Amino acid sequence: MNTEKKQKQKQKQKKKILRDWMFLGLTIGILLLILFLYPEKTQPVTVTAWDYFMEMIIILPAVMIIMGIFSVYISDETVVTYLGKASGIKGIGLSLFLGALPTGPLYVAFPMAATLLKKGARTSNIIVFLSAWACIKLPQELVELQFLGFDFMLSRLLLTIGFVILMGYLIERLIDGSNKKNLSTTQKPVLD
Repeated sequence: MNTEKKQKQKQKQKKKILRDWMFLGLTIGILLLILFLYPEKTQPVTVTAWDYFMEMIIILPAVMIIMGIFSVYISDETVVTYLGKASGIKGIGLSLFLGALPTGPLYVAFPMAATLLKKGARTSNIIVFLSAWACIKLPQELVELQFLGFDFMLSRLLLTIGFVILMGYLIERLIDGSNKKNLSTTQKPVLD
């Protein structure tokens, strides 16, 4: 029984790896086609791609180490308690705070969000976390205050928080509804 489960997991992993390589191949193929059609864009595309690649090479190892530490030292129970289904308004507040605190590219937040989901965090809290990371940064708010004034900063911040929370709940309902629908179609009726 246990070996059968491991074999299924290995097959799933192989399919995922194959899908990832196919996606990479398709992306490279599209890139080569575009560069063939527009050869004058080769140099700017190459420079920009190299800059992003170097940025990721510098940042991603640190992110992976932090994620490994996070996975080991933060228990599933802690995540469920503070960000799970029963976390309520505290979970939303913590998600907003955790998302607004760091500065850095959004792609750093995705591995963190995936780990939180695996540990039992509520979908809406993850959406709030990612959205806060993308558009509510504490240093950004201070710069906005300096250049655009208190009224503008406060209005934008309150509207952003409101819409981020609303979006989190809407996406959670869509995902939960989709999962229930998929579950009901995959279950076979029991015949007497």
